[in-house]
Amino acid sequence: MNPLKRLASQTAIYGVSSVLGRFLNYLLVPLLTYSFAPQSYGVVAEFYAYMGFLAVVLTFGLETGYFRFRNSDAWAPERVYGTVVQTLLVGNLLFLLGALLVSEPLAALLRHPEHPEYIWWCAAILATDALGAAAFARLRAEERAARFAAIKLLEIGANIGLTVFFVGLCRPAFEQDPNSFLGALWDPAIGIGYVFIANLIASLIKLGLLAPQLRDGLGGFQGDLFRRLIRYSAPMVVIGLAGIVNEMLDRAALKYLLPYDDATNLAQLGIYSACYKLSILMALFIQAFRYAGEPFFFAYARERDARAVYALVLNWFVICCVFIFLAVSLFLELFGYFVGPEYRAGLDVVPVLLIAGMLLGIYVNLSIWYKLTDRTLLGAGVSLIGAAITVALLWWWVPIHGYVGAAWAHLVCYASMVALSYLLGRRYYPVPYEVGRVLGYLAFGIGLYLLGEWLTETRGWSSVAVGAAILVGFIAVVAATDGRRLLRRTARA
Repeated sequence: MNPLKRLASQTAIYGVSSVLGRFLNYLLVPLLTYSFAPQSYGVVAEFYAYMGFLAVVLTFGLETGYFRFRNSDAWAPERVYGTVVQTLLVGNLLFLLGALLVSEPLAALLRHPEHPEYIWWCAAILATDALGAAAFARLRAEERAARFAAIKLLEIGANIGLTVFFVGLCRPAFEQDPNSFLGALWDPAIGIGYVFIANLIASLIKLGLLAPQLRDGLGGFQGDLFRRLIRYSAPMVVIGLAGIVNEMLDRAALKYLLPYDDATNLAQLGIYSACYKLSILMALFIQAFRYAGEPFFFAYARERDARAVYALVLNWFVICCVFIFLAVSLFLELFGYFVGPEYRAGLDVVPVLLIAGMLLGIYVNLSIWYKLTDRTLLGAGVSLIGAAITVALLWWWVPIHGYVGAAWAHLVCYASMVALSYLLGRRYYPVPYEVGRVLGYLAFGIGLYLLGEWLTETRGWSSVAVGAAILVGFIAVVAATDGRRLLRRTARA
């Protein structure tokens, strides 16, 4: 099968599970933002930001390590998988024990002394998800995308169903009659914490569905392979942590950097986080591409035309990202109804976050240079530079510009990482990327967005009509200027 068609089909399957599942999950945003004040929603955003950092640490970078050594001739894939699973199992059991011991002092340190249970629930979610990551990595490596997608969708469906049950049914029942069957299941003291409970139950269901894959990893541990895996994967943890700094530090730090009291800061965090959700389509596409792209890049690296194919992939990727950017930003007024009225003050940051997401996706494509050449330490250096830029800009801009400064910090960070990764890639793993065309797609998309803003705000034209016309125009221009050329190159790949 044509490698690009295979990559596209795998991305589509992963995309269905990610886009459909996460879109359904995204529909929880109206439920939560219409049910809870921004201050309460800010608590969820804060804890999920912390969890983002810990999720990287608790997988130890072993997903990428598994792909790297699975394709090596030195070890059998079963040995690699068994070593990965057992390492994650022991590491996460120790983490759970530690979280149980420090839950109360840690909750006080985070200024939530009344809810130490949040610490334990979040730790349990993290441990189950980290162990499940190994099983999902094996499914990806074996190109069992359908099973991957089915389990992901079941997990997300359980999470959604339980959240709707607790918040959408039990909460109103409690308000009408606390002694009713459903009302008795709602505890106002837990409140927004039911979001964590629903997530934990869904994660446990997922782990049960992955049990056949996990059982296969309970044997075959190999000490020398473990040491090689850790040496290779440890820099990936640094890269991942730096990536999370770039992606989620804003939501973890806003409470501490904004110049107001804790309640107001949490409310601002809630507004920003809800509007951040409106850039979800870009994040979902990048996630689907990552799931399919990482094993594809490793598996195809030995082919003679690998670098030309990687360049072609980037062209198609950017075209898709620009389309998503326009589809969301031009219809932002409609997307705004997905959040409660109190949250819509932050809609102006969404186009900035979408562009930042595009740049992150380009960086994901460019980052193959250090993964394929085993220069993960250099890759970690790029991510650390990006993290340093993020920290500095958040520290500088958030106290002055609020969450708008956080959105622009994202954009500047990812733009810097793209530039640096491209320059290093030219030296260590040159790929004939069509830089002019890629930049042209980006500039064209941003220009069309600005045109749409001018026509709707200055000329008073219908935003829906303008958005539809611009989207059709973008597709027509790309098809006329590049479509045939790219399709011919894709067919030959």
